Amino acid sequence: TTRSFGCLWSRINMVCNSYSILITKVLDLMKINTKISPLIFFTLFLFLLGHLAAAPNSKQSAGEKEHLFPGTGFFVKNRDPYDEKIAKKWFLEAQKSQREGDSGEALAIYEKFTKRRSDASINTKQGTVLVGPESLYQAALIREQKGDWQKSFQYLRLIAQAYTNYDFERIAESMMRIAEKLVKEDLPMKWGVLPRFRSGSADRLRLSQIAELARGPRFAPRALMALAEIALKDQNEEEAIDGLERLINLYPENYLCEKAYYLMAEIYRGRVAGPSYDQGSTMKALNFYQDFLILYETVPPIGKYESREEFKIRVDDFKVRKKNAEAGRQKMRETLAASKVQAGEYLEKYGKFFMTRWKELGYGPAIRFYNEAITLAPESEAAKIAEVRVARLLATDE
Repeated sequence: TTRSFGCLWSRINMVCNSYSILITKVLDLMKINTKISPLIFFTLFLFLLGHLAAAPNSKQSAGEKEHLFPGTGFFVKNRDPYDEKIAKKWFLEAQKSQREGDSGEALAIYEKFTKRRSDASINTKQGTVLVGPESLYQAALIREQKGDWQKSFQYLRLIAQAYTNYDFERIAESMMRIAEKLVKEDLPMKWGVLPRFRSGSADRLRLSQIAELARGPRFAPRALMALAEIALKDQNEEEAIDGLERLINLYPENYLCEKAYYLMAEIYRGRVAGPSYDQGSTMKALNFYQDFLILYETVPPIGKYESREEFKIRVDDFKVRKKNAEAGRQKMRETLAASKVQAGEYLEKYGKFFMTRWKELGYGPAIRFYNEAITLAPESEAAKIAEVRVARLLATDE
C-alpha cells in the first residue's frame, strides 16, 4: 500500500542519513575505480537492507513494547480487535478440530488470538463463551499437554493482563500449576528429542508475576513462598528475603508465614561468621527464631484452599521446624554471648588506654558485657567464663 511504502521509504532515508559519510566515500571510490565500484555499492546496499531488517528505529521498538498484543502485518502492525464474525468462525473451526483429535490444527487457529485481541462472544448451552480469552486458554492447555510449559504460562499471563472480565481463579490456578511444574519437575523433551533447559531467574520471574497479578490470599502467598524457595536453591538470598518479607507483611494471617519466619531465621543464621565478627546477622536470626517460637506455639490451622493431605504434611514439617528453631535460637544466643565476653575481655585489658573516664568507670563497662553474656545464655560456656571474670573483677574492686 502507499502508506506501507511511505513508512519503508522513511526508514531507508533515516538509515541512509546515518551512514551519509560512508555513502559519500563509496561514491568517491566509484569515480576512481569503475570496475570495483558496482560491487562495493551492491555490498553497501545489502548492508543497509540488513540493518533495516535487524534494527528498526528505537521509537518503533519502544512503542511495540507497550502493547500486550504484537499485532498482525509486516511493515504496519494492525492491533485492532479481530472482526467478530471472523473470530467466531475461527473459534468454531478450532473447537471442531479439537473434538476430532487434531490438536495441531486447533492450536494453529487458537494461537491467532495471541496476535490481536477479540471481544467476540458465543452463546452456548453452558452459557456465554468469550472467544478471545477462551481461545488463549485452550491454546495454553494444548501447549501444556505438548510439554511447552513456558509458552503455556505466557498465554495464561496474557489472559490475566488483557481480559480482566475472564474467570481469574481459573487462570491463576493454571498459572500456579504450571509454575510449580516448571520449578519441581523435569522439563519434557521438545519433539521428544531436544532437551529444554530450566532458568532459575525465569522461574522466579514467573512466580513474581503471579504474586503481582493474583493479589489475594489464595495464590499470591503460594507464589511468594515458591519464589523464595527457588531463590534459595539458586543461592540468591536477597531475592528470597524480598519474597519472604512480602509474604509476612502482605499476608500475615496466611499459614505460610510460619514457614517464612523460619526461613528468614535460617538465612540470617547462615550469614553468621562467629563471635569475633559483626553480630547484625546473629541478632536478626535470633529475633526471627524468637518470633517464630512465640507466634507459632502450635501449627497454624488448615488453610481455606489447603487439602487434608497437604495439611498433614505441613504438620509433620512444622514439628521439625520447631525443633530446629529451638536449637537455632540457643545457638544464636551462645554466639552472641561469646561475642559479649570478647568485648568484655577487650575492655578489661585495653579500656584504660582509650576510655576517657576510665578512673571513674573502672571495670564497670567490662562487667556489664559479662553480665549480658550470662543473661543471654546462662548455660553456655561463654556464661561460665563471664561468671568467673565478673567474680574476679568485683574482688579486685574491693
